[in-house]
Formats: sequence, structure tokens, C-alpha cells
Amino acid sequence: MSEYQSAISKLNDRSRAILREIVDSYIATGEPVGSRNLARVLPMALSPASIRNVMSDLEYAGLIYAPHTSAGRLPTQSGLRLFVDGLLEVGNLSAEERGKLEAQIAVRRSKPLDQVLTEAGEMISGLSHCAGVVLTEKQVARLKHVEFVMIEPTRALVVLVDEDRNVENRLIDVPAGLPPSALIEAANYLNAHIRGLTIAEARSSIDAELAKSRAELDQLTQKVIKAGLAEWSGVHDDRKSLIVRGQANLLKDLTAIEDLERIRQLFDDLETKRDLSQILGLADQADGVRIFIGSENKLFSLSGSSLIVAPFRDGERKVVGVLGVIGPTRLNYARIIPMVDYTARLVSRVLT
Repeated sequence: MSEYQSAISKLNDRSRAILREIVDSYIATGEPVGSRNLARVLPMALSPASIRNVMSDLEYAGLIYAPHTSAGRLPTQSGLRLFVDGLLEVGNLSAEERGKLEAQIAVRRSKPLDQVLTEAGEMISGLSHCAGVVLTEKQVARLKHVEFVMIEPTRALVVLVDEDRNVENRLIDVPAGLPPSALIEAANYLNAHIRGLTIAEARSSIDAELAKSRAELDQLTQKVIKAGLAEWSGVHDDRKSLIVRGQANLLKDLTAIEDLERIRQLFDDLETKRDLSQILGLADQADGVRIFIGSENKLFSLSGSSLIVAPFRDGERKVVGVLGVIGPTRLNYARIIPMVDYTARLVSRVLT
């Protein structure tokens, strides 16, 4: 039992019902709700005075707060988390919604991976009315061919082609005086061992093969092979591909200059990919949807946004990326959680 589920079990029926209505009202309108309005919608007969007593207890527990004197109440971040973990009734996508998603993803099987992921981000943004985000390692496609081309006495160009017909070029340092035959031998060796593998798989496989084949390859050729793979298999920020679609949705319903400043900060964070590896790492640890509310993820602590993401996997069930939505903390969690989960599962099917 999680911390929040344990906390929920300690609330009585009145407290649960009132917290649920306060959160539901906040998600629907963004406005505080008072005891009189709550009395009209609660499933039980309670006077405004009784409701105010319960609200006082919830406020003392740090689950709701009054934005200003004599106002109604709004949920705190802890209150939202308690609601999501313990009170939320997640809906199911309708057969029609599932059919639309399946049809849109299915027609993309023949397209390059980057295009599939971009369109998935656009699709989930349009359905959720939030910003769609996709984060993945740049090379999740299977490799097809590699070539080395000498361009300077100590520099060579590595040309990598994957099965989606994407081509990437990188410069690597090579030892001075390297004979052209070493580049040809390195390319031949790699092409005999990497076809059909991802970069991560190729790096692991080649490291093992080189350990067994040192007598077959001279040291210069081995250095070229390792340098060529290392250029793509590092863990730097530019190794990650970030796709964000529908940013304009985040500008809706802003009520103050400070709200606009928070969204500007979010855009800056996304543009610089700050701390995005944390998202991928956290999603990698989960089987399904992960939800980050406000400052729970330092990437969005300044912008006050929520993030709902789910991992997608390749044919070997390895997590190769995450997709989801970014929006205000008053997201329609019940609708968006199954949407993100199902879209991630569909993308996984495309990658198998």
C-alpha cells in the first residue's frame, strides 16, 4: 500500500467525498469551491456548517487550501496526488476511441520511425488538448549499413544507415597514418555483425566479439570500430530525441502574468532538454503510466505543470522511449491516463 493509499484509508466517507468534489470542481473549472456549492452536489446530506468542519480538517492535513480570505477551497499538490493515487476512477477508452487510435497508428507502419513518433505526439496532443511529448534515444531503429570515409589525415566520416532509411553522419578522430585498408576492414567487420541490431545492442555485441577476435583485427582497425560505435552510443543530451507538439494548448486558460511566465519557463526547459533523462529513467522503472504533479518532477517545478507518460518498447520488450502529455495540474486525469497508456501500447506494436 502506497503512502497516499494509506492516507486515504484514514479518511472517513465524508472527507473522501468532499475531497473528491473539491478536486473534480478544480479540474472542471479551476475555481475554488465553497461549502454551499458542495452541499448541493455531495452524495450525502450535509449542512454547509458540517462541510466547513470537514474542510477545516482537510486543510489542516495539507490537502486543500484557501487561495484568499473568505474564498472556497482548492486542492494542494498533496491533495491532487492523494486523489490520483487513491480516489481516482480511471475511465476506459470507448471502442470508437480505440478504433481511431488503432487506425491512425496502423497506417504509419511503413513510415520512418521519426515520423511515426512525431505523428503520435501530434495525435495525443489533439486528443488530450495538452502538449504531446515523446522522448526517445535517437537510434531505436535497427541498423542496416555503415561506412567510413577518410576526410583528413586524422579525421574520418562515419555514415550510418538504419532500416527506416534514415542516414546519419558523424566525424571521428582516427590515428595519424591510418591506412585506407583499415577503414574498409572496420566497415566490413561492422556490417557483418550489426545488421538488424540497435546501437545499444551493436555496442554490446561488438565489445564481446572484439574480445574474442583480437588476433583477427589489428589494433588500429579495432580503434576505428570502437570510435565509430561510441559516437552514437554515448549518454549525452544530444543522444536523446525530444518531440513536443501542441505547445499552444498550454497557453489556454492562463489567468495571470505569472502563469504566462511559468509556461515560458517550461518552454525553456523543454528546449534545452533539461533533466529529461530523469523522465526516461523513471518511466523505465515502471510497467505502465507514470504521473508527475507539479514539483514532484524538478523539470516542471517552476511551471506548475503535470506530466503523464508511459513507456513504449521494442520487439525485445526493452524500453526505448516514453510518450505522454504535459498540461496544467488540473488535467482530466481519468480520461488522459488510459489515453496515454493505450497510445504507448500501440507505438510499441509498431516497433515490434
